[in-house]
Amino acid sequence: MKEPKVILGDIGQSLIEGQKDKVKELTQLALAEGIGVTEILNKGLIGGMNTVGERFKQAEMFIPEVLMAAKAMAAGMDILTPLLLDTGSHTLGKVVMGTVKGDIHDIGKNLVGVMLRGAGLEVIDIGVDVPPQKFIEVAVGKKARLIGMSAMLTVTMPSMKDTIEELKKAGLETQIKTMIGGATVTQRYANEIGADGYARDASSAVDKAKELLRLN
Repeated sequence: MKEPKVILGDIGQSLIEGQKDKVKELTQLALAEGIGVTEILNKGLIGGMNTVGERFKQAEMFIPEVLMAAKAMAAGMDILTPLLLDTGSHTLGKVVMGTVKGDIHDIGKNLVGVMLRGAGLEVIDIGVDVPPQKFIEVAVGKKARLIGMSAMLTVTMPSMKDTIEELKKAGLETQIKTMIGGATVTQRYANEIGADGYARDASSAVDKAKELLRLN
């Protein structure tokens, strides 16, 4: 019988290597050995994804490898999610993610979603071409404290400003934070439109989301 620390370490390493079946097998083993569900999540799966995030940030891992790791994490989460619901465990926070109105690019958004989930956040992905009001309606309905907006095109960036202005009109700007990103988006633009945060890549988005949700 392996020590719990060894099993959790193996889960993390297998996830980093993108070994989906191995992660599933080890997650089941960890449960059979009596390791707690939240411990498997935090020290195994999230621990592994944190390493993936750091390596991606340092250009030691690339998008295909990150996506493989994400699939491996999903395999483990498929097993843990029903158990987490049964125990009443909850995520660190909820984030509504979407590509703004007029824009249908989603690769960057999807990658950010992967990394946020890997960090233990619940991501509510509402897709592409999302109008300002929908961001707000979903955030309020799901009780999310952060809205993440992506734009690839310069002409669609004003929709980010519109969303933030709608939040202010509704008096929600202190309850729901906003984070923006995308190829054409800059920190300067975030400052101009009053966004709470800007992230230039997926790894930075995790750090910024945690900062805005005060998880660091």
